[in-house]
Amino acid sequence: MQLHEKICLLRKVKGWSQEEMADKLQMSVHGYANIERGETDVQLSRLEQISQVLGVELQNLFGMNDRVVFNLTNTSRDQSSQNNFQFLMAQRELEYELEKARLIIEQQNKEIKYLKEIIELMKTQS
Repeated sequence: MQLHEKICLLRKVKGWSQEEMADKLQMSVHGYANIERGETDVQLSRLEQISQVLGVELQNLFGMNDRVVFNLTNTSRDQSSQNNFQFLMAQRELEYELEKARLIIEQQNKEIKYLKEIIELMKTQS
């Protein structure tokens, strides 16, 4: 999962719209939307601001992956209580890893078949 996708996902978990997030970052909605779509290079200072607004450490934002489970606190201006969410990230990342494993197994099966053919050829030549 790419950084801009993580930012979008965390914003959604918080229950915030792009407009709310842009407001918290004191930037235009269009500019923030470009960040979430990965259409702009984000300066480190802006990433620090985003991580602060989202309530995550910057290094954790970079380090988040498909196997990380987060306890996120969702607060909105209309809620007086906080709701804890456990969130398992990135089904797409898991599907990618599964497909990669399938391709590796397929390749290994071809190699095994090839090696068996070589063994049979060697047996018949002996």
